[in-house]
Amino acid sequence: MTTLPPPNTREFPESSMEKKVYNIVESLSEYLPIANDRNRLGFGIYKYMTGEGDPPEVLIKSSKLKIKGITPEELAKKVSIEIENIK
Repeated sequence: MTTLPPPNTREFPESSMEKKVYNIVESLSEYLPIANDRNRLGFGIYKYMTGEGDPPEVLIKSSKLKIKGITPEELAKKVSIEIENIK
C-alpha cells in the first residue's frame, strides 16, 4: 500500500472577499490561538458578508471560540471595524 501526496490547493486571489475576510481573522491570531477557531470565525464572517450569517457580535458569542487577552465584546468591535474597511 502506498501513500499518495496530498492534492494541490489553490489559494484565493488577494482581491477576493474570502482572502480579505480570512486575512482579517489571521491578523487577530494573538487573541485566537487555535487555528481551527480562526478558520471557523473566518467562515462565519464570510457568510455574514454574503448576507447569510450573523453579525460579528452574535457570531463570536455563538462560535465557542477560545479567546485570549481580550473580551469577546472588544474582539467583536475590532472585527466590525475591519469589516467596514473592506466593504
